[in-house]
Amino acid sequence: QVHLVESGGGSVQPGGSLRLSCAASGSSLNAYRMGWYRQAPGKERELVAHISPGGTPYYADSVKGRFTISRDNSNNTMYLQMNRLKSEDTAVYYCNSNVRSWGRADGSWGQGTQVTVSS
Repeated sequence: QVHLVESGGGSVQPGGSLRLSCAASGSSLNAYRMGWYRQAPGKERELVAHISPGGTPYYADSVKGRFTISRDNSNNTMYLQMNRLKSEDTAVYYCNSNVRSWGRADGSWGQGTQVTVSS
């Protein structure tokens, strides 16, 4: 059973930066595509980015050029560097341990970490 723990969320002003981490335990995820999703109040959960086992990233258009996804397979950890944050990035961010190339999340979810972008 994979257990995921997200961290790094917080409150920042527009234009600021945050780095989210997703630490996995219970099983190695080196062979799986992992991903970040977010859910804003009143909206459905949406894909933000995913990364293949070899490190190939995919980004939603809304975050392309501002967010960078990465992974450290030796530590079973995935990251999301978020720069030039906007108010519309405000959401609870979740990681998933097994993401299909077309974006469907089939793996375990973490508990989420809140990101609030406000002046």
